[in-house]
Amino acid sequence: MPINLWPEHERPREKLVSRGSSALSDAELLAIFFRTGMTGKTAVDMAREALLHFGSLRKLVEADAEAFCVIPGLGLAKYVQIQAALELGQRCLKETLQREDVLSKPSDARNFLMSKMRAYQHEVFACLFLNNQNRVIAFDEMFFGTINGASIYSREVVKRGLKHNAAAIIFAHNHPSGEAEPSEADQQVTQQLVRALSLVDIRVLDHIVIGDGQSVSFAERGLL
Repeated sequence: MPINLWPEHERPREKLVSRGSSALSDAELLAIFFRTGMTGKTAVDMAREALLHFGSLRKLVEADAEAFCVIPGLGLAKYVQIQAALELGQRCLKETLQREDVLSKPSDARNFLMSKMRAYQHEVFACLFLNNQNRVIAFDEMFFGTINGASIYSREVVKRGLKHNAAAIIFAHNHPSGEAEPSEADQQVTQQLVRALSLVDIRVLDHIVIGDGQSVSFAERGLL
């Protein structure tokens, strides 16, 4: 039965308006982006099949265009709509960080970093540069590949911090393995950077290691 013939309180759009987005299932949320179904299937049916195919909502939205478009009825237009929605969410988080004191709500910084970095297939080292009010000036991805003392250049981090006129920094890097536990190399590199940045009066507030759906804060662990 087409969605427009469903009882009004069961239709995804009407349900969102009347009860809020949190009341919708993953399939119902996706159906709003899919907009239309195909012969014999509603947008909700297609969303359920796509979730079953990929195994989870996260794997679906992180799929590349080729893998996404393999599913019957899911073309490039639907892929683009979902990717645009993800980018809007990330930009909203970044805007919040630029407006508010990061230390007053550290979960916002962590959520932003996880949304940006958790899906990377390679290791990335990034910096959140902050001003005197602990608001974000810039987010820069600086180094790529295995994180160790040879691949992280303190001089480049110091130069970038001075360029942004930063007062403080939060480091972040991801572990593509999915395990967020900091390694010995992570700790050594962090101390190396703390020493270098202290020479130019830039404070290191935290180093967040991002895994698959989890993260570890050096500050919370007492590792800084």
